[in-house]
Amino acid sequence: MSTGNAGLRERKKQRMYQSVSDIAIRLFLERGFDAVSVAEIAAAAEISKPTLFRYFPAKEDLVLHRIADHEDEAARVVAGEPKPLVALRRHFLDGLERGDPVTGLNDHPEVLAFHGLLYGTPSLVARAYAHIERSEAALAEALGGDLDARLAAGQIMSVRRILALENWRRIAGGESVEDVRRDAVVAAERAFAQLERALPYLA
Repeated sequence: MSTGNAGLRERKKQRMYQSVSDIAIRLFLERGFDAVSVAEIAAAAEISKPTLFRYFPAKEDLVLHRIADHEDEAARVVAGEPKPLVALRRHFLDGLERGDPVTGLNDHPEVLAFHGLLYGTPSLVARAYAHIERSEAALAEALGGDLDARLAAGQIMSVRRILALENWRRIAGGESVEDVRRDAVVAAERAFAQLERALPYLA
């Protein structure tokens, strides 16, 4: 089996993931998560239900696929860094500057609609905790994998999540990105300074 063929299959598989997820999210945004059945999504994607479930074991995974590539983001940021918290702080502030949706500081209608779907659907919020746990586990492993690393990862990921959620809530409430950005930068600087005092060995 050539590596070229394997690579082609993997690219086709990823395109299928993306296509089906996009179709599902469009239907969920149009009608609501609970109002759309898996059978309707499969029909719209022109695949069978069993095929859909091979790609997405749960209905919620159709939505969470969109953020799946961020699961090991924090772990990638700290890899090889002598000062992990400094790297994470810089990465988050850079994200605020460019309006990365992961920071919550983005007012694009599609981004706001997606976050509204995610945070406004109880089953998606519950399923998202598995995503958070995997992110924490990846970061903990990158920080050394022991108990101290797991405790630190939990604190770091909580800070990032709460900062992003606050930004999204304010923008969803009608505030402009520029008005929120000033406060978001101050809040992030303060939060990471607190982390550095609590976890000096990572700073």
